[in-house]
Amino acid sequence: MRIEFPGLFDLQVNGFAGVDFNRPGLSTGELDRAAEAMLRTGVTRFLPTLITAPLDDFMACARVLARWPHSGSAGIHAEGPYLSPTEARGAHPPQYLLAASGEDFRRRQDAAEGRIVLVTLAPEVPGALALIEHLVGSGVRVAIGHSNAAPAQVRDAVRAGATLSTHLGNGCAPGLPRHPNLIWEQLAADELTACFIADGHHLPAATLKSMVRAKTPARSALVTDATAGAAAPPGRYGLGRLEIERSDDGRVVLPSTTKLAGSALTLDQAVARAVRETGLALEDVLPMASTVPAASVGASPAGRVAAEWDAGAGSLTIVGVDGA
Repeated sequence: MRIEFPGLFDLQVNGFAGVDFNRPGLSTGELDRAAEAMLRTGVTRFLPTLITAPLDDFMACARVLARWPHSGSAGIHAEGPYLSPTEARGAHPPQYLLAASGEDFRRRQDAAEGRIVLVTLAPEVPGALALIEHLVGSGVRVAIGHSNAAPAQVRDAVRAGATLSTHLGNGCAPGLPRHPNLIWEQLAADELTACFIADGHHLPAATLKSMVRAKTPARSALVTDATAGAAAPPGRYGLGRLEIERSDDGRVVLPSTTKLAGSALTLDQAVARAVRETGLALEDVLPMASTVPAASVGASPAGRVAAEWDAGAGSLTIVGVDGA
């Protein structure tokens, strides 16, 4: 069945098609190549995402991204460095994590020429609540992520103005208490739009189904957390100063470990998997990858996507993009 829908909008893209957005020295030609590959998956707008790194590395990458004259780039997502130093940090290098600081963020935003539109932080980090209030007051959206916060700290972050959850169900400490914990608290917070990585590696099918039911599709956003290994063959790639490995089945880890380090997911694949795993209709899932994430950062999707939908197989094939 041939269908059309608004262009897809990805809030979290660390790299794509062999290109690492976190590598200083990145060229606009490489960025153009990555954006062209994303367009073939139906993504017409996205947030290039910079993870925790030395300040000089972050600033070098931010300057290139800020001056990249591509209509698909809707701003920069800064994932860190104000994250939990516990295992909740995931693959973020612990030596570069920092307490939350308005002065530190100002340096990063200056390098990005005001293009940082989303910051992921852990609300329990010293200075986090004051920074959330500062960011929200300046028009920057705040997401809770890579956190080991107590439920009360999650509530404090929401009151301070946080409005998103970064890859909910991931980026948290192993062995959480059954309840209460920060996952339940974010699921229950109607003020938060929850982002999910529907790649079959980050969340089991039953977990994704239950979480989307709890948040409802109107407060659920599909993201990829894509790395240079997305739309690329199996092998080793860079993620800033890290080396990552993409396996044959699309799982991306730190080499010789089981620790996830982003994904090889594309957003059209995420839509198809979410339909299969949640039992929702395609027309209910598509906004989770377009209008919902766009609205969460005060933006709109761009262009229209034509695709073939095979309901029996649960597969989506992009066939064209117009007006992006």
